Amino acid sequence: MKRFTGSGDYVASKELMNAVNVAIALEKPLLIKGEPGTGKTMLAEAIADALQMKLIIWGIKSTTKAQEGLYVYDTVQRLYDSQFGEGDVSDIKQYIKLGKLGEAFTSEEQVVLLIDEIDKADLEFPNDLLWELDKMEFYINETKETIRTKHRPIVIITSNAEKELPDAFLRRCIFHYIEFPDREKMEDIIRVHYGDIEKKLVAAAMNAFYAIRDMRQIQKKPSTSELLDWIQALRISGVDVRKIEEHVPYIGVLLKKNQDIDIAREYRRGM
Repeated sequence: MKRFTGSGDYVASKELMNAVNVAIALEKPLLIKGEPGTGKTMLAEAIADALQMKLIIWGIKSTTKAQEGLYVYDTVQRLYDSQFGEGDVSDIKQYIKLGKLGEAFTSEEQVVLLIDEIDKADLEFPNDLLWELDKMEFYINETKETIRTKHRPIVIITSNAEKELPDAFLRRCIFHYIEFPDREKMEDIIRVHYGDIEKKLVAAAMNAFYAIRDMRQIQKKPSTSELLDWIQALRISGVDVRKIEEHVPYIGVLLKKNQDIDIAREYRRGM
């Protein structure tokens, strides 16, 4: 059995690695929750990289339907071909286009399937996937064909908890919540991306970063990815480390709302 023991580009806790390996062993989807920027999407990339598997990403939108992940019957193309005499339109199979779930099921090798931000879809979306994710098969009405998985994919599902997921769906998943990194874990993450970075710069940047995150009025707290971008901006600019905590240069890299920037600046002036 394959085991996930971490990746050089991804800092995973022991609890998270255990959750991944339990999901692999039990052949169940792993549902990952956590606030934006905690590395949910990157986890799937790290698993695929560590296990040397192809990664298939199904990014979910508010308009996404479960059927799209299985297959789409291209009736428009078939109608076009019938009108203009392009090929044999009686062969319906050529108009069946597999979705991301269908690709994962029919892959000749085991893959990692990421169903990203499942909570963006409507409430019926998870229920519509229950059978397919449980039985690893689906039925194509147009060809009267059942598609069964050749190699059960490792399924990673992410959620930002924008909507509650159905209990029936949750029962079929292994669950793990990624806590926002504390200072020690965050420094490990920074070192992975910027191994040779100056210690004083890291300390000053994290002091300012966590101070902003602790402000109760901030609506959209900066995430790990925004901190990494900010540190890169600080490095490129060669800003005086002593001014980082006091002035928070390039604050627009961290905060993306006018009112949040105003709150942070007002707080700094008060200090």
